[in-house]
Amino acid sequence: MRTFDHIDVYSIAEACTTLREYQGRARLNAGGSDLLTVLKGDFLADYPEAVINLKTISGMDYIREDGEYLRIGTLTRLTDLVSSPLLKEKYPVLSEAAYTVATPQIRNVATLGGNLCQDTRCWYYRYPRSIGGPVQCLRKGSGPCLAIKGDNRYHAIMGGKKCFAVCPSDMAVALAALDGKVIIVGPEGERRVEVTDFYHPTGNELAKDEVVREIEIPIKRTPTQQSFRKFTLRKPIDFAIVSSATVITVAQGICTDARIVLGAVAPAPVRAKAAEELLIGKPITEETDTAAAEKALVGAKPLSKNEYKIQIAKTLVKQAILGVTD
Repeated sequence: MRTFDHIDVYSIAEACTTLREYQGRARLNAGGSDLLTVLKGDFLADYPEAVINLKTISGMDYIREDGEYLRIGTLTRLTDLVSSPLLKEKYPVLSEAAYTVATPQIRNVATLGGNLCQDTRCWYYRYPRSIGGPVQCLRKGSGPCLAIKGDNRYHAIMGGKKCFAVCPSDMAVALAALDGKVIIVGPEGERRVEVTDFYHPTGNELAKDEVVREIEIPIKRTPTQQSFRKFTLRKPIDFAIVSSATVITVAQGICTDARIVLGAVAPAPVRAKAAEELLIGKPITEETDTAAAEKALVGAKPLSKNEYKIQIAKTLVKQAILGVTD
């Protein structure tokens, strides 16, 4: 790695102030499981002059309900999401998603905020300097998306615009199914952003001097049935090729509310609203399940090498929907 300043901060306000001082030339560090890979690969167009350590801020690792919302601090470790009795009982889709991330060793240091804000895994974007990189692309400020005409087997089949890298966060998919919001803090104050709106084709909604403080999830008064599914080549360590999260409310055998979210198919988690609408008012059967899976992929536009993702996505949606009735 190259040299950089390492700065401990003790409040979010201090973190925001420090980010503003460096004017985009600093990176935030929580668990570091992604950032260290980024720095070692040295593929960024501009190497950071400073790394701001958030772990010195106390009180940002919590999981609690306050009567209206479930609130999770951005420094909460993924391993704590897996083991939380509250999440296992009332929000199992979060525990299931966290359990699928990497290995126990990584989950022991990786944080929820870091998982949401991690950099894309596109192999063109991450092509290391040591073997001929970095490769320039729109996500780095200029150039075409090389995946469009290149090896795009793991890239977006929905929502790609000039950049076809997919959102790598498993937790974002589960949080979107729970109508989660990202609470962002900056020098100008605090704002809330829907998880599905937090991402765009070339990054996320964080300004250069902002920090994610908390995730806010509305408490559902009616019990829901939840499921998370993820397809990878190597289960213990790989990022998703496709994932799916469902949160479904069933009353007297009839679906009264549904959230179906696809992951790793677009730059952001994708709400399959047409599939949700199809389920509402109907029983969960093989027939409605299959029809919903078909609806979920309407509008998919695969690239030259990733059409296979469509069938995997349909299968995961079917498994996730039927899984909540098991």
